[in-house]
Amino acid sequence: MVAASVDPLDKAKEVSDEVNFPIGFGVTKSIADSVGAWWEERRQIIQPSEFLLNSENKVMISSYSDGPLGRFDAQDVIKLINFYEKQSS
Repeated sequence: MVAASVDPLDKAKEVSDEVNFPIGFGVTKSIADSVGAWWEERRQIIQPSEFLLNSENKVMISSYSDGPLGRFDAQDVIKLINFYEKQSS
């Protein structure tokens, strides 16, 4: 898992100190566009944009949200990965 934010380094570090995965900082519209994330012009922020990649870095599923609902749940992602692995065997 990797996360990214428009926040500067000091603010992103506050969050990264509480989680066990890397958090990027200083995301711009150009960066958001390059990864296929949803950029909100009005507030100049990146909205939650989640991607599950396979071993070839192909996007298997994606989720876009403009608030706290509709985000990936870790347990559901594990179930989905297990499902995909069973389908490929």
